[in-house]
Amino acid sequence: MSRQSDPLTLEVVDLMAKLVSLFHKEYEEAAAARSLTGAQAKVLALLRRGPMPMRHIAQTLSCEPSNITGIVDRLEARGFVTREADPQDRRVKLVAVTDSGRSASEELRESLNFAREPLAALSGDERTVLRDLLRRMLDGAGS
Repeated sequence: MSRQSDPLTLEVVDLMAKLVSLFHKEYEEAAAARSLTGAQAKVLALLRRGPMPMRHIAQTLSCEPSNITGIVDRLEARGFVTREADPQDRRVKLVAVTDSGRSASEELRESLNFAREPLAALSGDERTVLRDLLRRMLDGAGS
């Protein structure tokens, strides 16, 4: 029996798809409640890791660099990000989250109830196992 026709694998894929759909719906609603688009919220969340070039943001979010330029322009107009020259290559502009942008991103993240209730049904040990399994899956996918 191939992996694609394995009923357990198919059920797991369907369940993951439902979880992803629920997460995206709540994420978009939480972003909209803060007058952000989902893409703007994702950029702010990504920038919590540190400043990065717009091309890296585009690659990470799998979108066109021109889209990121517009998103960053709107975030910059709201005071959520700044553009800085890269100290390694002054031709490259790094996008950095401001304190205001970090606060907005953290507030949005804290408002997400999507995972809290379902995860509350799991013990601490079960959440640890789930985390470790998800990490293994992502490592196997090359993320």
